[in-house]
Amino acid sequence: MSSQTAPASIPAAQTAPPFALLSTIFLLTLLEFLQSGMIAFAAGPIMGEIGASPEEFSLTTVAYAAVAISTISKQRWLVERLGWRNFVLASLGLFILGSAICATSDSYPAFMTGRVIMGLGGAAFMTTGRVLVNLISPSPQRFVGIKYFATGLAAGIAFAPGLASLWVAHDEWNGIFVLLMLVAAAAAVFATLSLPTELVPDDLRSQSHPVLFMSLASGSFLVLYAIQRSQYDFFTDATMLLSIIGCGALAMFYFFRAIHRHERPLLGLQSLKHPRYIVGVALFMLCYVLLGANNYILPVMFQRGLGVSWEVVGKVQTLGLSSTLLAWLVMVWALPKWPGPKKFLVAGFVSLAIFGIQLSRLTGDVHIWTDTLPALAFNGIFLMFVMATTAMHTFRDVQHHDTVLSHAQQLKNMLAQFGTAFGVASSTLMLQWRSTEHYTALASRFENGNPIYTQTLHAVSQALASNGAGANADALALAQLAQMVTQQATLMACLDYFALVAAVGVLGAIAMAAQRLMK
Repeated sequence: MSSQTAPASIPAAQTAPPFALLSTIFLLTLLEFLQSGMIAFAAGPIMGEIGASPEEFSLTTVAYAAVAISTISKQRWLVERLGWRNFVLASLGLFILGSAICATSDSYPAFMTGRVIMGLGGAAFMTTGRVLVNLISPSPQRFVGIKYFATGLAAGIAFAPGLASLWVAHDEWNGIFVLLMLVAAAAAVFATLSLPTELVPDDLRSQSHPVLFMSLASGSFLVLYAIQRSQYDFFTDATMLLSIIGCGALAMFYFFRAIHRHERPLLGLQSLKHPRYIVGVALFMLCYVLLGANNYILPVMFQRGLGVSWEVVGKVQTLGLSSTLLAWLVMVWALPKWPGPKKFLVAGFVSLAIFGIQLSRLTGDVHIWTDTLPALAFNGIFLMFVMATTAMHTFRDVQHHDTVLSHAQQLKNMLAQFGTAFGVASSTLMLQWRSTEHYTALASRFENGNPIYTQTLHAVSQALASNGAGANADALALAQLAQMVTQQATLMACLDYFALVAAVGVLGAIAMAAQRLMK
């Protein structure tokens, strides 16, 4: 759709935004981060219940992300033909159906089917929530919509680990999907009460060619699949992975090249060539990479590196990430007095550096609450200060028209799927590499000539013998020491990762202090 000739297709609401509209914005954004956070946290127990291997489960993540990218690209196209109310209700209906299939699944194929349907419905929740803010007429009241949007983001990030851990600890993993169904049903009620039904005239609707759409869908799947496979084949078959990425990238290039100069394109790229938007999307990508990586590494560090139970891990992560809500309250108080974004961006990356430094200095005898909770709080501050600030300023030059804003949000959230996948894959590869290096170094000390090893093995063997191990005491002692070495290697690899995060935080703070685009 041409942003120069097409009228705005979303009518402005009254000056005081209705509660039902604000609730719809909040719940859609909450659902986006709640579902991704809970399923990522509970991946291990879910795999055990449906009989899926890690490779199979990660393939469901790829399928969800590929479907999400395709659906997000068609969001505006669908809204023009269905109207906002019907589009949101159809999305929520598909999301509820997919959640119900996942909740009742007892096999990998059934779970995969449910996740694909969830992707069809829930992919555009975040994009929709942000664009719906424009239902509020341009005025200070529009910031109220931004508040509800950001609060949904913060609440989803903060509460996902804790809620997932509660269900997992009580052996009721499918309760995760029941909760998502209930939240989606509430969103459907508020959407019915608040969203408009107007359609865009036929001659102003954006266009989509089936071949181009299939090019985008297949290209994004191939790239995401190669990223996912890199967790298992990077060190053994990198050539194959690069070939798959090349084919996928070529298909996606064909799609974007074809729509670039289209009169009424599926995505209006010509209207998005603003330096502020480009830099903002790059910042968002960095945040999503770190969010995906941290969501993978943190449970690994707590459970496999420190031996903490699921329930405790969930509580610690939720309490720590609750700082996102506190950080947002600080922003709401400070923005009217000091609206400039630079200070929040610098403070956000400084918080990321502190988060990385604190966790990179942990030891095996760490106190889970006093040593890790403050670090997680700084991670939450980073996410809110950088993501919320970037969200408020990235789209300043593209929010003059609802279609342009929608396309800007769609492109950003399509790229976010790649960012999250890349974060998970890269953190997995780093963990594999560093844990192998540390394990080799530690295992080299397992020799009879090492007095510390001999003394430790003898002490453990005696302790096991006194507890009834009998003739198997020596073999059990050796196995226990090997397990301790594996645990220590995993912890040390996680510490290396957080040292890298600290470096990213320092470099990010310097870059944000030096930049002049968002002052």
